Amino acid sequence: MSLLESITHYPLGDSALVLVFGQTIAESTNLVIKRVCTSFDSLVHPAILEYVPAYTTVTVYYDPLLLTYDNLFALIGERLTTLTTDESHDVVDKRIPVWYNGPDLNDVAEHTGLDHDTIVKMHVAPVYRVYMIGFVPGFPYLGGMDKRLATPRKKTPRLRIDAGSVGIAGEQTGVYPMETPGGWQIIGQTPLNLFDMAREQPSFLALGDRLRFEAIDEETFFKLKEQSYGF
Repeated sequence: MSLLESITHYPLGDSALVLVFGQTIAESTNLVIKRVCTSFDSLVHPAILEYVPAYTTVTVYYDPLLLTYDNLFALIGERLTTLTTDESHDVVDKRIPVWYNGPDLNDVAEHTGLDHDTIVKMHVAPVYRVYMIGFVPGFPYLGGMDKRLATPRKKTPRLRIDAGSVGIAGEQTGVYPMETPGGWQIIGQTPLNLFDMAREQPSFLALGDRLRFEAIDEETFFKLKEQSYGF
């Protein structure tokens, strides 16, 4: 079955089209979205401004003065008919070292009833998947965290979260790539630089990547930090 037969779509305002690939967050849906976005990389048209993948959708922004909604979908449809729902796809495995010294470890422990060592063991155990990049450039929304670690966002967000902070919000976990306000529960910090405009690919992580967290101690953290680890 072609992808064109399996999706729905709707307009978002007068200059965007939303492709819907499912209703729930799932690795199979993420694989399809990854394949579609890879295909869109070579879809060049002066009316197509950008596309933004999310958990179950891809939103295509366009100039309505150059292309109508129907003609845009017809153009996209031609591309989608060449793709299938086959789930096989290359993925990239990455590693993110973390010094689990976060200021909110006690809050996570109190909410979950788990001690610090158990929290760390459960956080490094899964293979996570990057479902989308958003909030700020390079911020990964990761799927795969053990639900026993789920902890609500802080009631009052911090005005400043340091770059590299590893957090938990509900059943999600992620890493702040740059200094920003934020309300996630901070459990650790990585010396890895997740976003750098000087790179050809500024974001260390991309849609569809798989990754593992790896616990490191304070000495290793600062040693890697001095080496500008990740560049």
